[in-house]
Amino acid sequence: MAPDRRVILGIDVGSTAVRATAFAVDGTGRHQAVREYPLLEPAPGWQVQEPDVLVAATLAATAACVADTAGAEVVALALSAARHGLIGLDATLTPVTPLLTGRDSRSSEAARELRASGQSRELHRLTGTPVRPMSPLCKLLWFARHEPRLCAATRWWVDLKDYLLHRLTGTMVTELSAASGTGLFDVRRREWSRTILDLAGVSESQLPSVLPTTAVLRLSAAVGRAVGLPSGTPVVVGAGSGPSGSLGAGAIDRTVGLLTLGATGAVRTVVAAPLVDPDESFCCGALTEDAWVVGGAVRNGGDVVRWAARTLAPDLAPSPGDDGETPALLDLAERVAPGSDGLVMLPYLLPDQGTDEVAGPPGALLGLRAAHSRGHLARAAVEGVCLQLGELCDRLAALTPVDDVRLAGATFRSPLWRAVMAAVLGRPARVVGATDDATLGAAALGLFAIGEAADLREAVTRLAPQCADTDPVPVDPALAATYRGLRTKLPALVSLACRTGEILAETTVGLSARARP
Repeated sequence: MAPDRRVILGIDVGSTAVRATAFAVDGTGRHQAVREYPLLEPAPGWQVQEPDVLVAATLAATAACVADTAGAEVVALALSAARHGLIGLDATLTPVTPLLTGRDSRSSEAARELRASGQSRELHRLTGTPVRPMSPLCKLLWFARHEPRLCAATRWWVDLKDYLLHRLTGTMVTELSAASGTGLFDVRRREWSRTILDLAGVSESQLPSVLPTTAVLRLSAAVGRAVGLPSGTPVVVGAGSGPSGSLGAGAIDRTVGLLTLGATGAVRTVVAAPLVDPDESFCCGALTEDAWVVGGAVRNGGDVVRWAARTLAPDLAPSPGDDGETPALLDLAERVAPGSDGLVMLPYLLPDQGTDEVAGPPGALLGLRAAHSRGHLARAAVEGVCLQLGELCDRLAALTPVDDVRLAGATFRSPLWRAVMAAVLGRPARVVGATDDATLGAAALGLFAIGEAADLREAVTRLAPQCADTDPVPVDPALAATYRGLRTKLPALVSLACRTGEILAETTVGLSARARP
């Protein structure tokens, strides 16, 4: 039998790079191209990108990936992209705003007001999206208050993927996964909420129609020429990066939790229908009509140890091209006893997702003594990150049963990270790959959408048959006991750090006032 020469392209447009991966339909190989772009901060707390820069990077990565397939037939493109973004377009479909990313926090005040008014609980219940600065709802409230003329000139409000789909296919639409991350969409009725649209000051006609994530559009002739593909090549609209990452990691069983750790961290699981937590913390987003990903994220992940390397041990910091890893510093950390000899790090170098830029616990090193070395500081950083992820796992398990936890992400290449994380969880966990591969998830969803796989699990297995589960990371009982003790003290330590931060802020304000002429 002749080999199957067909490939499907999974394209994930993330916060700092687009990755295009061509997967052989028979699972015999893959080719990947990556194009990076900057995350801009024109004002404190503003995190934006130029939409057309992201489009150009997407086209460049796609063209490079197509060229690497050496003439194989591309059966479809399937998209994945970061959610919670917002772009304003005029009547000619030209951007009148940059892309306000999910990291943009200019709408913190609007989010605080909604929570203070008591409206946030009902908004979260309807939409599955917490009332936080990341939410496009809060971003729209900011625009209404600060840029009324721009709002009047805006014909469309769209997500990042909506804009990409328009540029690739000429069609202005959105899809269920993107819509369910806007804070404007009633996830149970599967429609834009008129009540929330009135609150945001926008009309339904300013928002794209909502397609299933498995809907198929067609590549335009102009884009086809640019990337080396035939006009009319199927384009599967796909889901968000988080849901796609869960699918790519194979973590789509109802009782499996996926814990990912790179620069940031996240905990997710899949449920059959939208699920909203009473604490208004977790976000719920669609993978398909009957598979919804619920979970939460932390901004302070593996980057905390990289900060420690840059700040405390520059001679051990990674060199350019080392993929941001810190093996030398982690080697020192491995020589330190669990618990870091009484040193505890609260790793909130950045305000965590779920808090405002001016609120939430500050980062802190508690129990610092002269005997502590930089190895202690590094180990305390690893332990601090794992402890906050453990708390997130516990909260998710309280919301929906999670019997098995999978670990994914480049950070878990480190034996220390794996051992500490498993011990904090208090049970074995499997490492499912170097990363939660959103491009694999996008491609698998695409394969299912075009009828080449009976279900999502078959689609993942066909494209990546070599991605079998590894043996569980064993749990050291002594290590687990140490971290159980730390976890019982963590709430009190966080409260102490918050109060200390408030006192210092009051002192700083007082000193500044006295220093004014």
